[in-house]
Amino acid sequence: MDKKLVLLAFAGSLLAYGCHTDTDNAQQDLTVSPDAGTTYKAGQQVEIKVNFPKDAKVDSVVYLVDSTRIGSKKDQTGVTLKTDSLSLGARTITAKVYQPGSAAQDVTTNIVLLPAKAPEELTFTVEKVFPHDTSLYTEGLIYDNNGFYESSGGYAQPPAGVPADGQSKLVKTTLPSGKIVQQKMIDPKVFGEGIVVIGDKIMMLTWKEKIGYVFDRKTFDLKNTFNNNVGVEGWGMTYDGNKIYMDDSTNRIWFLNKDTYQQTGYIDVYDDKGPVNEINELEYIDGKIYANVYNTENILVIDPKTGAVLQRANMADMYPASKRNIEANVLNGIAYDKATKRIFVTGKKWDKLFQVKFSKK
Repeated sequence: MDKKLVLLAFAGSLLAYGCHTDTDNAQQDLTVSPDAGTTYKAGQQVEIKVNFPKDAKVDSVVYLVDSTRIGSKKDQTGVTLKTDSLSLGARTITAKVYQPGSAAQDVTTNIVLLPAKAPEELTFTVEKVFPHDTSLYTEGLIYDNNGFYESSGGYAQPPAGVPADGQSKLVKTTLPSGKIVQQKMIDPKVFGEGIVVIGDKIMMLTWKEKIGYVFDRKTFDLKNTFNNNVGVEGWGMTYDGNKIYMDDSTNRIWFLNKDTYQQTGYIDVYDDKGPVNEINELEYIDGKIYANVYNTENILVIDPKTGAVLQRANMADMYPASKRNIEANVLNGIAYDKATKRIFVTGKKWDKLFQVKFSKK
């Protein structure tokens, strides 16, 4: 080959390489503030701005939060994000940068939105104490006509490596005796979890099996099953008359359609310190979600629109661990009698169920 051609080819390749490197460097020079992981309190304003090299030219910048457009600029000035209406947790910020002669470039960061203030501390008064059947490893608890629907978890035929710990069942009990007056044993190979009552149906989750059951409310006959692929696992549930709330072992509470049981949205639960994980049994009371937190003595009051922990009650003194029956496990189970405003709480395999009243300290 002619040496001149070789030199020209080599020079051309260097030029191409040099141009490619300059473009990459220009793209790498684009960043967006605030820094990833910066925390803000709900209600605070967030100043968002793309940081350009000094000689950069820009046609426009479009700003988005979680894929929702919040504004655009024809120059290098930024935008202000109002956080009042945003749900809590991690929010992804994207700036789509349009520069002359090139495709749009996305630059991203994220912020973490926390509640505006710490949870208000609640105290409680025990108004009455009732018997509770110690065979019940309480997963779901719902008040109904001077008694309760209750789901109890356990494996009679567990997966390999998991010990057998009883069979899951759905029961109905009465007040004041606490006696079981009706029950339905569940498949011995599944672990029953939370329940909700919707009209003439009782819907039950399972822990790891990704199966949902629908029972007849009066007879407990199995009406049908469905695949439940929402969330990591099946834990607690409650119902506000329009939608189902379901948690899954994390700090997330999912919204489910009451007829199809399909996901329609979610909130992430946060207090002023960060995410609150292992949200467990749930109860909808007067527009708020009351929740147990697994392996703690706390009951939280959560805003169902934002996920903010509004109030918190430490229930340790209600039934101290040292005084509980031998079989007793963790605090779990909240039920509400809407007609009389009574709130009931219990625990897994507890021998007692408490009627309590919450108040501000």
